[in-house]
Amino acid sequence: MRLPARRIATSALCATLLLGVTGSAAVAAGSASAPERTSAATRAPVPDADALLGQVESLGDLGGVVVPVTDLLTAVLKADEGRLPHSQAAKLNTSVQDAIDQATADAPAPAATPGTPAQSSPLPQASTLPAPVDDRAEVPEGLTGEALAALETATGELVAAATSEDTAQVTPAVHAVVAGLVNAVAATLVGSELPAPDLAGLPSLPKAP
Repeated sequence: MRLPARRIATSALCATLLLGVTGSAAVAAGSASAPERTSAATRAPVPDADALLGQVESLGDLGGVVVPVTDLLTAVLKADEGRLPHSQAAKLNTSVQDAIDQATADAPAPAATPGTPAQSSPLPQASTLPAPVDDRAEVPEGLTGEALAALETATGELVAAATSEDTAQVTPAVHAVVAGLVNAVAATLVGSELPAPDLAGLPSLPKAP
């Protein structure tokens, strides 16, 4: 029996529409699952992410201290006879203190010995900073905090010298701040479990006597 041409055309049209709908649905389902698989893959944690994040945060804190301290030093060295207006000195000093306070809060605290009173540490000399070590147990506890405290004292003395009538005190105060900043950088690099530098030709730090 031969079907009418109209019925054949209608059946073919229905089949085409049905295939089109189901095919589009399948493609849509496949497209929807692809981002989900990609998203799941991107959510995989980086190996040792916590340890690496601690290193990055240490470097960030260090940068937060270096910038305001160098801004203070630059302002003093460019000023006439190293003297700053009280308003400018106060603004620069506030930025320094805020940065040091933040870095100090993030620095590891030294372990306190029962019955031993806390002692204020003088400005550490470069020769007292330890050379790079393989065993982290050799790094003195609280080294970064001590260096930051000494830097805070030195910057305060520089601000006092730069706003006083005695300009002779400015130069030694600048030297003390530069030394204190170098010490803070070195203490942070030594005490924050950062990788040892591997730049070709870079000499190792001299060992303390």
